[in-house]
Amino acid sequence: MRVIAGRAKGHRLAGPRSRGTRPTSDLVRGAVFSALEAMGADLARTLDLYAGSGALGIEALSRGGKWCDFVEKDRRACASIRGNLVRTGFEGRAKVHCAPVERALPTGRQGHGRLEGPYTLVVADPPYAAEAAPVLERLAERGLVEAGRTVLALEHSSREEGPQRLAGLSRVKTLRHGDSAVSIYR
Repeated sequence: MRVIAGRAKGHRLAGPRSRGTRPTSDLVRGAVFSALEAMGADLARTLDLYAGSGALGIEALSRGGKWCDFVEKDRRACASIRGNLVRTGFEGRAKVHCAPVERALPTGRQGHGRLEGPYTLVVADPPYAAEAAPVLERLAERGLVEAGRTVLALEHSSREEGPQRLAGLSRVKTLRHGDSAVSIYR
């Protein structure tokens, strides 16, 4: 696994030693960021949910993003993200929140929480997209996404369809690569 483009292009990324984490492949990550670039997505403030190795958020930083918050509940994965941030030189432009996504969300629209929005890009690679949909719906309620400004990319099984609407955003495209699919919302 490596950074595909931008300032950290070619840097190898370490994955956590955990059976519960499956990193997004270089092929899928490249396709997602090509689609985001074609859409004119703003990568300035990225939120990487269910972050695993942090490859999606680090790719956004490498391609010009200014800040990324990573949310991951597995401690070994959090350690991998921190190591990958140091390896790529992005540790000063990111924060790793080692907690379940539901706990990292603010408690209300202007409430207290670990995350402060709005984000211009949200990337999410949950273990089970259907189970994560209710949590992701709360992104809009908590002021983390804005219609017309935020782009959300949700990775899921190619055997499933992403919901038509998610977190107040509409699905505009679905990319399929083997067993993986990514639905993009704007």
